[in-house]
Amino acid sequence: MMTSTLETRAVVSAYGSRRPRRPQGVDALPSSIAPGPVARTFGIIALVVATLYFLVPVYWLAVASTKSNADLTTSFGFWFANWNLATNYDKLMAWTQGLYWHWLGNSIAYSTAAGVIGTLVAVMAGYAIAKFAFPGKRIAVGVIMAGLLLPVAILTIPLYIEFHSLGLTNTVWAIIIPSAVSPFGVFLGMVYAESSVPTELLEAARIDGAGEIRIFFTIVLRLLAPAMVTIFLFVFVATWNNFLLPLMMISSPELKPVTLGLYGMMSYFAPDKGAVMLGALLGVIPLVILFFSLQRYWRSGLAAGAVKG
Repeated sequence: MMTSTLETRAVVSAYGSRRPRRPQGVDALPSSIAPGPVARTFGIIALVVATLYFLVPVYWLAVASTKSNADLTTSFGFWFANWNLATNYDKLMAWTQGLYWHWLGNSIAYSTAAGVIGTLVAVMAGYAIAKFAFPGKRIAVGVIMAGLLLPVAILTIPLYIEFHSLGLTNTVWAIIIPSAVSPFGVFLGMVYAESSVPTELLEAARIDGAGEIRIFFTIVLRLLAPAMVTIFLFVFVATWNNFLLPLMMISSPELKPVTLGLYGMMSYFAPDKGAVMLGALLGVIPLVILFFSLQRYWRSGLAAGAVKG
């Protein structure tokens, strides 16, 4: 074979190695296009408002989870009253018959499985569309773009009919399979693969005798890692927050996710709202941990496709 495998490794090393840190101030905007004091002030105000918009409900949820029904209506909403956290936890466990942590585990399992499967399928499809020529490529891109505009709720009833005819309702697959389909993930994978996977690298690997499957799993996946993290987060959060699909598909209490379980608690004629708030607060913690642990990868993935070339 004329070209040794060292050539491929050298190219991979050149594209995969970490870039040296640039001196501080190199990325600073020129004074001609730098924001002025007024724009900077409005930007800071907008960031503060956005921060309060997202953090105040979480703070209120934490405060409300320590109150009884009477304290929720008589005390100041943004400060603590009588500390009923332990009582609310006992009521939460009693009403759910000890299934709350099982529901939370179901949500984690459904979201993780859908996120992993959906991410792999999305980057495979996006890479194929970006780097291969095949009949109907433009039609495929058009269908994906149309899928971005289609509300998920519209598809719930058709999905229920299809899964019911297949005998898959009231199973974990009734949630995982529909949730793993992400048109946004395919679109992001396509844009990122087009701008971040060099054609020369693929050609060098093919010359060395590597097959397409080996190229994808040993080279392409490493280059698409930032986009994969972003796709995984979007699919994970969408599956976690999905309420209508489990409501239509799941009837067994043991298979319910935490959102559907808490809905059943709120639909009770006299719900203990403090216990419900505690359940909602505990249900937010896994998402917070996931976002903070993958934050730096997520931010780099969001910029995928912003600059081409």
